[in-house]
Amino acid sequence: MSTHRLDLLDRTVRMGHDAIETKATQGRTRDMTQRHVVGLCRFSYPAVGGFQRMHDSTEEREAYLYAPTRMAQRFAHFEALTLPSVAAQSDPDFSFVVLIGDSLPAPYLDRLRDITADIPQVRLFSLPPRRARRAAQHAIVAELARLGADRESIQFRLDDDDAVAVDFVERCRALADRSEALRDGVRCFGIEFPRGLTVSLSPGGVLAEELTASFWACGMAMVIRAGDDKTIMNFPHHKMHHTVPMLVEPRPEMFIRAKHDDNDSGKHYRTGELRPLTDDQRKRLKWRFALDEDRIRRIFSAAAASPGKA
Repeated sequence: MSTHRLDLLDRTVRMGHDAIETKATQGRTRDMTQRHVVGLCRFSYPAVGGFQRMHDSTEEREAYLYAPTRMAQRFAHFEALTLPSVAAQSDPDFSFVVLIGDSLPAPYLDRLRDITADIPQVRLFSLPPRRARRAAQHAIVAELARLGADRESIQFRLDDDDAVAVDFVERCRALADRSEALRDGVRCFGIEFPRGLTVSLSPGGVLAEELTASFWACGMAMVIRAGDDKTIMNFPHHKMHHTVPMLVEPRPEMFIRAKHDDNDSGKHYRTGELRPLTDDQRKRLKWRFALDEDRIRRIFSAAAASPGKA
């Protein structure tokens, strides 16, 4: 693609971003006092159930989750993919709760604290093993209680190998504001962004495929009325549209989902051909997701060189 076309694409998408930013800003004073935004991420949490891979005991599950080679890959994806997109949000007024097990080995806990220390939105939340959804619900409810549960909330969930666009929180706020009349009398209301990318990360860089995917958790959020006891984790993402009204915004690329050998939903997660980034994609990854391919290469090279290092 020519430089002229890249510049035109850049200006066109940014014009769309500016339009929604203006709408969000116009209602920001009212919006900021009405809605909490809380994201949830489970980082190798040893839940009871909730995994495609089954284990006979909690100890067996923890041994699998905390294996050095696996943890090296989880940290690499978390550092290279998830955290940059969280830290770069254009609207910084949100919480990102990282749910961990109270059995997480100390070296991993120290490393997690270190890599999230400069991201004020991140809150580590530790629990003993519980049913997967109940643990996640507990973490969200506890964060809302800390913030003050008297406000409407916007909730989203990410795996520790997902990313969202840098305007994800801002767009969710704007869409919640603009859909108030539509949501009148509705307790829970879903938002879906179906456009994104699936990627494979390695010391060699990024392989990617652009796609439109329905009801992927990494492209969804939920607006929930103040005082309601439901959370986004009460609704299986692939069936959310069965029980609540939803708004679909198909235009911007809003998520990245990683494909790798440790995907828990691996047999159900099928992609097309993943190809090296084009110059256009490399540019969009930087300004849409705050991701840098050179940094990704360095992180995954270090993980490959020292797979057992915490």
